[in-house]
Amino acid sequence: MPSLETLSAADLRQVLIRFRDALRSHQEELNRLNVYPVPDGDTGTNMTLTLETVASELRTAETMDEVCEAIAHGSLMGARGNSGVITSQILRGLAETFRPADSIGPVELVAALRRAADAAYQAVMRPVEGTILTVARETAEAAEKVSPSSLDAVLLAASAGAEDSVLRTPDLLPALRDAGVVDAGGRGYTLLIDAFLEVVSGRPIPEPVLGDAPNIVRAHLAGEDVASLRYEVMFLLEAPESTIDAFKAAWMALGDSIVVVGSDGLWNCHVHTDDIGGSIEAGIDAGRPRSIRVTDLIEQVEEEQWVRDHDSDDHSHSDEEQVATAVVSVGVGEGVKRLLRSLGVHEIVAGGQSMNPSTAQILEAVERCPAESVIVLPNNKNIIPVAQQVNALSTKRVEVLSTVSVLEALSALFTYDPDSDCEVNLAAMDAAAKGVRAGEVTQAVRDSSAECGPIKEGDWLAIGPKGIGATASSAAGAAFALVDSLVDEDSEIVTVLVGTDARPAEVERVREHLRARHPHVEVEVHEGGQPLYPYLIGVE
Repeated sequence: MPSLETLSAADLRQVLIRFRDALRSHQEELNRLNVYPVPDGDTGTNMTLTLETVASELRTAETMDEVCEAIAHGSLMGARGNSGVITSQILRGLAETFRPADSIGPVELVAALRRAADAAYQAVMRPVEGTILTVARETAEAAEKVSPSSLDAVLLAASAGAEDSVLRTPDLLPALRDAGVVDAGGRGYTLLIDAFLEVVSGRPIPEPVLGDAPNIVRAHLAGEDVASLRYEVMFLLEAPESTIDAFKAAWMALGDSIVVVGSDGLWNCHVHTDDIGGSIEAGIDAGRPRSIRVTDLIEQVEEEQWVRDHDSDDHSHSDEEQVATAVVSVGVGEGVKRLLRSLGVHEIVAGGQSMNPSTAQILEAVERCPAESVIVLPNNKNIIPVAQQVNALSTKRVEVLSTVSVLEALSALFTYDPDSDCEVNLAAMDAAAKGVRAGEVTQAVRDSSAECGPIKEGDWLAIGPKGIGATASSAAGAAFALVDSLVDEDSEIVTVLVGTDARPAEVERVREHLRARHPHVEVEVHEGGQPLYPYLIGVE
């Protein structure tokens, strides 16, 4: 097809739809680039969910102004996690540049890439090189170096610059280098340039390395489980090519999301199935499977399911009397919610470590509050930048207290006075939150490494303010290590929130450890009911 000389509003809309489609298909690939070994709001998922909202807004947009408004508004309202927020800023930078134009030519495109990169940097308090920020900036620089003679010329230069930048991210970020991966957000950004190229010149968007992932976006939006098949089975298969067709046919009868890639007698194999044994036996029939890995997909999304199951509990407080200052908090777990309610929280937004709420969800909660001033407690570092977008969207005064743990939020809430003005509450709550040293215990979902040494999938992790401090073979063992790292001679109170995965006998062992090793502290143990994290521990 001949290359387009300019992009119309309809062409721009198609670029964003194809970017959404590309993120959907590359979602699992992007998620697998994450180097942090705990359950987290993965980059691919967050970027994809952000673009889902943009695509929904674009359905009725026709003019350039309407398309750009849909891009800007949809990306802002749908942004999830740090990667979603940065992506939204990139898209808004593009939209702000394109909005005044009747059509988009190479000059406008170069200007838009620069504005997008600048907007991304401005969205981050402490920019880190070797991330999507670097890739966006170096893509813009590559586009600026060529003569803007055509859209195709600009995009080819931008694509080359983006690819080179992504490949250099491990040189800039030691965590990527140590893990042997490139930056997930940067790789996701290249798909935006690929979407432009597909619309302008017909160049196909590259296929994902691991093949299509199960579409958890559709399941998430529909409120369904991630997949009907529970297990992901992966292994390397040493087998002659003559056996591979029969092997694939056997797997077709056992599951879906099948990927078998390789050559020269070595194949990388991936399937979703309910029959673990049958999947491995098919590999034995074909050759010799090794490096076998089985993942329980339902456990991976337990927190998302929990959030969906309990979200309806959080919308019954709109008839409260007016107060001077209201509070919105993010939280998950019945016990956690009860504690937050008991300390005066007006609205709870369901969410947590692996389920980052959107800007729109937090905004809706703020608007339901019976006050003109609202303090938001995000309780997770990934949710802070999302919450910080709300003030510009609301007629109310919205302040974000940058809590990274629900333990910080609980301490802050002990000083909260609904009848005091916002400044007084902010000062008192911030001081109380800063007086807490908080940590958590969870299980590693992938092999990795940290300052404490190598980490194997299945290890229990003690995660404190400085990161992963220790590993253990049991949740209680990790809790012991975490408590010992947090408590000092000046500590007075230790609060333990017990999650759904904690065993009663283990909880008692944690109590005994505190009594024996730290007899000077007062211990409070509450049923939090949070999934994935059997122990959340705060020390004051």
